[in-house]
Amino acid sequence: MHELGIVYEVIKIVDRFVVENDLTKVDKIVLEVGQLSQAIPRFIQECYPAAVSETPYEETKLEIIVLPANAKCRACEEIYNVINHRKICPKCSGEDYDLISGQEFYIKEIVAY
Repeated sequence: MHELGIVYEVIKIVDRFVVENDLTKVDKIVLEVGQLSQAIPRFIQECYPAAVSETPYEETKLEIIVLPANAKCRACEEIYNVINHRKICPKCSGEDYDLISGQEFYIKEIVAY
């Protein structure tokens, strides 16, 4: 499970942010994770407590926003979720598309003071 390594990297980035901005407490970390990213949100959520155990981030909440795997059909320009529709355009049944979103992995927000 590489999600634990991902969480450790997120914490390192947050820690750097805290030090650079002379902050004392982080209340919440908000991540945006695309449906097609290599990270599985449920596994990130499950391994987060172990990653922050006995650290200054032990009480910090983690919020994950899942971004849809949206694509635009090249034939009819319909925008649709490629996972929900199994890569087939619901309007014209085309299978040729350009991916618009879904591969992202961002730290969207750090709520701290």
